[in-house]
Amino acid sequence: MSISGKVDPVVRTVAATDIAEALAEGLRDFQALPLYGLCFGVLYALGGIAIVLCLTAFGMVYLAYPLAAGFALIGPFVAIGLYEVSRRREAGEPVSFGAIWTTVRSRSEIGWMAFVTLFVFVVWMYQVRLLIALILGLHASFSSMHEFMTAVLTTNEGLVFLAIGNAVGAALSLILFSLTVVSFPLLLDREVDFVTAMVTSVRAVVGSPLPMIGWAAVIVMLLIVSALPYFLGLIVTLPVLGHATWHLYRRLVAPLPA
Repeated sequence: MSISGKVDPVVRTVAATDIAEALAEGLRDFQALPLYGLCFGVLYALGGIAIVLCLTAFGMVYLAYPLAAGFALIGPFVAIGLYEVSRRREAGEPVSFGAIWTTVRSRSEIGWMAFVTLFVFVVWMYQVRLLIALILGLHASFSSMHEFMTAVLTTNEGLVFLAIGNAVGAALSLILFSLTVVSFPLLLDREVDFVTAMVTSVRAVVGSPLPMIGWAAVIVMLLIVSALPYFLGLIVTLPVLGHATWHLYRRLVAPLPA
């Protein structure tokens, strides 16, 4: 039972073929309604560009690399509108920006999930700065990305920083992925509390560990690669992954009985 007293959602197992089919369906959704996907993708990319410009202005451009890696953490939150587009297309309901906004606003529990997502992202960025101070030096500062990458890749301290940072980042990414992969679509689809949504999401990952970890790896790799060319690749990558996440959710969580 959930904390609201309702019956918990039924979680099903998935296989690698389900991941491939969800991606194919996500691509079809994007092709069918490209305007919505492109708009959300552009907003995501502009957000990344704006943050990098701020880091540059404050002389912290060296944080652009960990930012690009950590930017994948907030993808599930940004893609909320894309889940609603896929849900409406699947149900044969009219799709419009107004309808999407109205639905998202009506789900108050989404705000709590957004807080969880942004909190982990902030933790990620702070731990990167902490590792830089502890391993590369308390007053470490780099005037350019080239100088930062040179220090990271050509010194023993830099390699240690890279190893520990990637390990911590992978752990945080897996935790947040487990909490959100089903949570956001579920909160859009049903009237459940955000704790139940997170528990259901973790149950889905635990029930199909290999396919779900594989899906997490695909998401992170695609988002990081897409973020490298000034975040512009995210304009297409985000909508396809967002739509695909909805279809994977539909395979993971059994529909309510008629």
